[in-house]
Amino acid sequence: MKFLPRLLSRIIRAGTLTLTTPNGRVHEFRGSAPGPHVKLRITDPSLDWKIFFSPELAGAEAYMDGTLIVEDGDAYSLLQLIFLNKGDFDNSPGQRFWYAIGLAFRRYLQYNPLSKAKKNAGHHYNTGNDFYRMWLDEDMQYSCAYFPTGQETLEQAQVLKKRHIAAKLGLAPGQKVLDIGCGWGGMALYLAAVADVEVTGVTLAEEQLKIAQARAKAAGLEDRVTFELRDYRNITETYDRVVSVGMLEHVGVTHLGEYFRKVQDVLKPDGVALIHSISSRTPPSVTGPFLRKYIFPGGYAPSVSEAMRSVEESGLWLLDSEIWRVHYAPTLMHWRQRFMARRDEAVARYDERFARMWEFYLAACECAFRYGDSHVFQFQLGRDRAAMPLHRDYVAGAAATLAAREAEAIPRINAATRSVFGETGGVPHPAVAAEFENT
Repeated sequence: MKFLPRLLSRIIRAGTLTLTTPNGRVHEFRGSAPGPHVKLRITDPSLDWKIFFSPELAGAEAYMDGTLIVEDGDAYSLLQLIFLNKGDFDNSPGQRFWYAIGLAFRRYLQYNPLSKAKKNAGHHYNTGNDFYRMWLDEDMQYSCAYFPTGQETLEQAQVLKKRHIAAKLGLAPGQKVLDIGCGWGGMALYLAAVADVEVTGVTLAEEQLKIAQARAKAAGLEDRVTFELRDYRNITETYDRVVSVGMLEHVGVTHLGEYFRKVQDVLKPDGVALIHSISSRTPPSVTGPFLRKYIFPGGYAPSVSEAMRSVEESGLWLLDSEIWRVHYAPTLMHWRQRFMARRDEAVARYDERFARMWEFYLAACECAFRYGDSHVFQFQLGRDRAAMPLHRDYVAGAAATLAAREAEAIPRINAATRSVFGETGGVPHPAVAAEFENT
């Protein structure tokens, strides 16, 4: 082997990497800065040039295939080592080449018209409700939780996230709320039960929709919450409030303007929207090839500048903006630990390669928020500059009011969720097994 050792000798500046090649030869790459010590063994000689030519994708696929084996450490420690050396990693020839290609074709790669949006959503979310049930919190929140002290449990932090967003929406009983990208319905059910509003949630994932509808019925909230299989671009009604958590990442760079214009269109004159999205402190970029191919086809977390430009062009007022810098790292840590505790079930339901893919994905995302450039923004938007108070003092008071109402509402929603999963079994979408068999 000559290419891979040459690459690693240029990359490792922090921590230590010990590599055993297929012929049994051992190479050690020791950085001068502190970091984890990871021992790797590769069993496929072709990885010598494959990883050199395409480090990010070929390395991830080798881990998925079991031809790149972490003998001392795990996927997280490997990715921690990579992120601690990310500057040199990203400057490697293969990474620079594929980044340039991705940047040149990003409008095509992130093109997400109506004809593709449902398929892209189904690729990820139709994996099977029981799969996500293994490692998400009780309310099935698949977005960044809120850890104000860092000591919260995942369940507590997800409640705090919903409470914080609801407080910033400035809700009043009886208002009509649109939830764009409603997932399994947790945010919509919380708003209806705790804030006494009427909510319409839209999603393109059929498996999520079934659970959301069943949860609303089981919780006795079907008179206040409606869930629909519907693209946000087809919404024509108007609403007092719009909430969208973790949806903007699925819009695609060519559709950001369309998305924010739709938010503007569906808001009443005094309406308010809260848009919560993954983003980055860096300029506009591209989705990595591993995430693009295996996890979120058509997905892209826009930079703040990209999103803000589309907000400005929509005519909406930016009433407030908030950055959550590290909150997603502990969220992903909890998910990863819960997934690993039940990893055997994922292997039994799918296969070893699928489990390795998710292990790698969760570890990579956690490192991106803990060591990389990723963060989360919340845009509070309105058609009228006077739609919300001119200071943030109201948020604490609104949150306290919501907290007082949660004692009855949350156990009711959670009990409904448990009954729904007991009844449905969360059977995977039929297309999922075939998709992974052919990958």
